[in-house]
Amino acid sequence: MDVPSTALFTDQYELTMLRAALTAGTAERRSVFEVFTRRLPNGRRYGVVAGTGRVLDAVENFRFDAGVLGFLREREIVDEKTLEWLAGYRFGGDIWGYPEGEVYFPGSPIMRVEGTFAECVLLETVILSILNHDSAIAAAASRMASAAGDRPLIEMGARRTHELAAVAASRAAYVGGFATTSDLAAGFRYGIPTVGTSAHAFTLLHDSERDAFRAQVDTLGRGTTLLVDTYDVAEAVRTAVEVAGTGLGAVRIDSGDLLLVAHRVRQQLDELGATDTKIIVTSDLDEYAIASLAAAPVDAYGVGTQLVTGSGHPTSSMVYKLVARAESTGPNAPLVPVAKKSSGGKTSVGGRKWAARRLDAHGVAEAEVIGTGPVPSELADRQLLVELVKGGEVVAREPLDAARERHTAARAGLPMSATQLSRGEPVIPTEYVHGPSGS
Repeated sequence: MDVPSTALFTDQYELTMLRAALTAGTAERRSVFEVFTRRLPNGRRYGVVAGTGRVLDAVENFRFDAGVLGFLREREIVDEKTLEWLAGYRFGGDIWGYPEGEVYFPGSPIMRVEGTFAECVLLETVILSILNHDSAIAAAASRMASAAGDRPLIEMGARRTHELAAVAASRAAYVGGFATTSDLAAGFRYGIPTVGTSAHAFTLLHDSERDAFRAQVDTLGRGTTLLVDTYDVAEAVRTAVEVAGTGLGAVRIDSGDLLLVAHRVRQQLDELGATDTKIIVTSDLDEYAIASLAAAPVDAYGVGTQLVTGSGHPTSSMVYKLVARAESTGPNAPLVPVAKKSSGGKTSVGGRKWAARRLDAHGVAEAEVIGTGPVPSELADRQLLVELVKGGEVVAREPLDAARERHTAARAGLPMSATQLSRGEPVIPTEYVHGPSGS
């Protein structure tokens, strides 16, 4: 799962910009880059920050070893002067960001990277790659968790995406509210609880459904989950209770009209005395399907394809933009705000920014306030960015459960309409407070 270096998880123009900046004598200018998104995916009310912990790992492993340097030399991507500079590369700047699990809105400075232009520009692609993917998955997971209410969600999308993306997706889903994963690599790497019993192939292997159920119960115990829709659901439920007894842990339904079938299965289980046997449903679920099953006697949901593809929005459209740079390479040179001023909706706001969330009289979020310069006193204790890396050293590693709990609290602090699945604008507005960029 580990890679020796993340230095090539980048685009070539990062290195050619570095080469040109070294030639121009501007590479060492102090610079501030910010990660933000100009808009949320259509219909989404909030975004979810996920992948922060993976970004910290990627920054630590961003090293140009002999093999990487040899590749760059062979392809003549940069010159020898630049290769010499890259050989000693270590990010020595500072990174601030919204803590993992926090929610965000258009314009939120989700991550702020400060240092020399040379050391910061190289990190653009890998940071965006991680945050765009993980935040998209976490946002979909959060919507699904809201729709599911108190019913647990199982992440089971590994077979629907790249094998390494599957591990990242499991991690992001856990941050967003999923309880478990079927992906053992995610369990091994991140400590996420894992679950799994059997698929239709196991039933088809045996001479009868009864033989399959008996083999599973004899091996895994009566608390196992039996898959009951390989042939006839009603007959399978009857057989399952006969084999496992009324203490059967759960049955899983993976096809058909889930609302109707769940009601029929619940009635049948109760009539057979298996009143504590739970019902798990799968079958290409998304947040809308989960919401439609709110009145059904379902105890848990398994979600795959729609989760790992962001439920229609596989990226968060985040960008990494230079917002301030020093007037010169001098250590005390003042910062100058800079911003792109093009047409087509791709403008940005210059200046090193802070962010705070203003609350109403009831403690509910009412605005995302973003500014440059001094932070207003009334927002001083509501600031969102935390220090993640100081002088090149990671200072904010935390257990994954901390991010998961943070997200639950952050979502609960939003207006109630945040969890509506109907299309709408961001649940709170973004307000800008302009002042001097500061240094």
